[in-house]
Amino acid sequence: MTDIYIVRHGNTFDKGDTITRVGARTDLPLSTSGQTQAEALALHFRAVVPAEFSAAYCSALQRTRQTAEAILSVRATQPVLETLEFLREIDYGVDENQPEEAVIAHLGEAALAAWDKEAVPPPGWDVNPDELKRAWQDLLRSIASDDSAGPVLIVTSNGIARFVLDVVTKFERQPDSIKLKTGAYGLIRTSGDEATLVNWNVRP
Repeated sequence: MTDIYIVRHGNTFDKGDTITRVGARTDLPLSTSGQTQAEALALHFRAVVPAEFSAAYCSALQRTRQTAEAILSVRATQPVLETLEFLREIDYGVDENQPEEAVIAHLGEAALAAWDKEAVPPPGWDVNPDELKRAWQDLLRSIASDDSAGPVLIVTSNGIARFVLDVVTKFERQPDSIKLKTGAYGLIRTSGDEATLVNWNVRP
């Protein structure tokens, strides 16, 4: 049995900044508040995850790597932080790095609601849900194949994290939303071919 902690990176904007839709082609570092969120996650996991992480994964984007590095920095031993391309983030097409009001004007609120509630990509966004689901399934199976391993850390982005819910086989609780807040995480517990969602959208 292996516990897998799936974390959304911390904030990339601070209060007063113009918030844009940051996707796969926009490589922003953590903002000041995002670094604070990452540090809070580090202290939280040190308290609630006594065993050392046996593996850690993130994307090539600064915001996921910085969040993962902060979490691992307070551990006595640290696994090699591996980069997986599918964890990067989706490509928002012409909506990439645009203010939210411009995205709403372009797509309409109904299209964005379908994305936020059901993970239905709006037209023009470069995302393949089936490929993402297969990638999550393959990763969970790979992790589950080593029953002797300790807990695993995965840091990714909101557009990618939601698709892991489609490959979970059992739910201890139903998530209130498929979205992960910045600096929040979900816990999936694998045992054999079974992947159980234990918690979702937990923010320290």
